[in-house]
Amino acid sequence: MKRILLFILSGLLLYTNVNGQTKETTEQKEKRMQWFADAKLGIFIHWGIYSVNGIDESWSFYNGYISYEDYMKQLDGFTAAKYEPGKWAELIKESGAKYSVITTKHHDGVALWNTKYSDLNVVKKTPAARDLITPFVRELRKNDLKVGLYFSQLDWSHPDYPHFTRTIDRYKEDSVRWDNFLQFRHNQIMELCEKYKPDLFWFDGDWDYSAEKWKSGEMSEEIRKCDPKVILNSRINGYGDYGTPEQGVPIHKPEDKYWELCMTMNDSWGYQPNDKDYKTSNQIIRIFADVIGMGGNLLLDIGPKPDGTIPDEQVAILKELGQWTKKHKDAIYGTVAGMPPEYFCGPSTLSKDSTMLYLFMDYKPTGPVVIKGLKNKVNRIWVDGNGTKLDWNVKMKAYWSPVPGLLYIDVPDSVLDKDVTVIAVLLDGKIDLYDNPTK
Repeated sequence: MKRILLFILSGLLLYTNVNGQTKETTEQKEKRMQWFADAKLGIFIHWGIYSVNGIDESWSFYNGYISYEDYMKQLDGFTAAKYEPGKWAELIKESGAKYSVITTKHHDGVALWNTKYSDLNVVKKTPAARDLITPFVRELRKNDLKVGLYFSQLDWSHPDYPHFTRTIDRYKEDSVRWDNFLQFRHNQIMELCEKYKPDLFWFDGDWDYSAEKWKSGEMSEEIRKCDPKVILNSRINGYGDYGTPEQGVPIHKPEDKYWELCMTMNDSWGYQPNDKDYKTSNQIIRIFADVIGMGGNLLLDIGPKPDGTIPDEQVAILKELGQWTKKHKDAIYGTVAGMPPEYFCGPSTLSKDSTMLYLFMDYKPTGPVVIKGLKNKVNRIWVDGNGTKLDWNVKMKAYWSPVPGLLYIDVPDSVLDKDVTVIAVLLDGKIDLYDNPTK
């Protein structure tokens, strides 16, 4: 039976078992997660051979829309002939993103780096004939952007993956073949970890089996041994650091302290030229405001073409997003979730010390905007990114009642942003909200 020894070190509690493994304290995790919590915006990149025909990544053959053999013929058309990782990184930085996550290997098993554990990679099997991950990682770091690597745990091309293989050989339980596959997965993950030292691993494909079957706990420990500072997403059967809702904007603030909405610009993750259903930059900015107002990050996806160029529509969205994030950087980066929605009609964020309140307005008000339940006195109010000071006044504050008055803020049409206007409210101390008694 393992004995748990309790130590007090620099005011922190460290739990160490007899194997010498030290569990992370809450304070230590918060320090490790700080850059992620402050970043707010990341750019997801789905790039692979599926861009050649412009079809669903991996799922197109899994679901029978195309044969596996025809899907793999796309290897011959994946050239990366116009791939300029430096321009990618510059565009990502211009968008206001602080990190990027690129697909190193999707469920189809095609690796974008020169892995020594499989010949199914773009170096050996495509006209690109080179490692595509290494130069991108280098350019991200050159631009002070954090590096995230997407990796699919399952592999529908590997002969020892039981749920689906390239020969459609759904074999019965075979512990030897399964162990072989787990070793293959381990080898590729450790190869990525040791070669690139990513700031973040974005795992996918854990749904087929349990944590015990996947050995998710053991895998996460091995990765943290490789790099104790690395951040892991939740798609390793819950052994990660943060939640990853997909496509749907949460209605209520998620329970996860750290979370990230991953979302496409149109309806597709990878490049699909027939998918013209793009969200406007206005819609994306409004979604982004909702996300950060609930304390989350937005991981916005792009899908490059097989030659390595990024579609014009996606470039335009990133540039327009960048104009807005640059203008409102104080209200975005390093902030925390704002007030509950019943206090203000729109998202809000707070400075870390809770003395600065930022209000996000994606509408043209028909009169003064209002904050309810704010017990603080206000020192100053202005338009973020514009500097115009705004007038305000308090109504309905009865001297005999603990209920705060209504804070009305005059916002003239002349200061409205074309997408989302941000109002900065400087409080006299940490925000103090009135909670109406239920009885």
